[in-house]
Amino acid sequence: MRALAEDGWEVRAFSRGGGRDERWPAGLEASPLDRDDDAALAGAVGDGCDVLVDVVAYGGAHAAQLTGLSGRIGSAVVISSGAIYEDDRGRGFDTQGDPDGAPRYPVPIPETQRTVAPGDETYAQGKVRLERDLLAAGEALPTTLLRAGAIHGMHCRSPRELWFVKRVLDGRRVRVLTDGGRGRFHPTHVSNLAELIRLAARRPGSRVLNAADPQAPTTAEIGEAIDAVMGVETRTVLADGPSPVGGTPWDAGHPVVYDMTAAERELGYRPVTGYADSLPETVAWLCAKLDGRTWEDAFPAMFRTYSPHGDLFDYAAEDAWLEKRERNE
Repeated sequence: MRALAEDGWEVRAFSRGGGRDERWPAGLEASPLDRDDDAALAGAVGDGCDVLVDVVAYGGAHAAQLTGLSGRIGSAVVISSGAIYEDDRGRGFDTQGDPDGAPRYPVPIPETQRTVAPGDETYAQGKVRLERDLLAAGEALPTTLLRAGAIHGMHCRSPRELWFVKRVLDGRRVRVLTDGGRGRFHPTHVSNLAELIRLAARRPGSRVLNAADPQAPTTAEIGEAIDAVMGVETRTVLADGPSPVGGTPWDAGHPVVYDMTAAERELGYRPVTGYADSLPETVAWLCAKLDGRTWEDAFPAMFRTYSPHGDLFDYAAEDAWLEKRERNE
């Protein structure tokens, strides 16, 4: 929102809570809105808007809401997800829990890579449904769909960087990383996503574009970069393959790297920041959020997402694994 306001747009921001970022310009209006309320959304659009930016749209119902308002919307920019891709054997994010289910994508992944089928059963299927229904509107509602990677930055509800930051704050100076620390899940900083939105608003069209940072660091590189920001040295123990400890929120089995040449070509996109350059602000925000609070209380959405798969911070299990490894060496 700030990027659009600074680019000269008159911006109105809507969210469920109606909150605002303290860095937004003073004149940027923020109001509460229930995204699933058709009448409320129509009321927010009012007599019309030049550009509608939707960061939460999902599935056919939300696509129908937007296309139903096409006469009042000049163009739209809608956040999709890189999780919609599948490899040539039909493996994707939805199959990662199956035996040999981790997808093996090309590196990097172009927008022409096949996707899962549209549907309503999984997150990826719902995003594909959203994309296809909005693209079908064509000139009636020109929509840029941005397939984002692992979004990071301040105010993230499930900040993956917490996996490293909390360990440092807890005094852990040894960490285990699975698969040799080579895991790569391409991140997308919010400022780079904002830049893509800003450029797409200037150049309406019906298109899908990947949205990611200029680098796709490995998990080992991410840990080293966070250590550098926090001024510590952590010994990293690399497990050659999968292990009962050392899994991180970036683990995808095989590299997930998005091709950004289409955004560069079609929008003139140039990244605003790199992953390591963005970390000081993110780390400071995470430390402030954790000050005097448990991580479950500070980030309840992240706890709900990851807790069914095990404890992200099971230090006892890590220590036991390390002790056994050292005995066997």
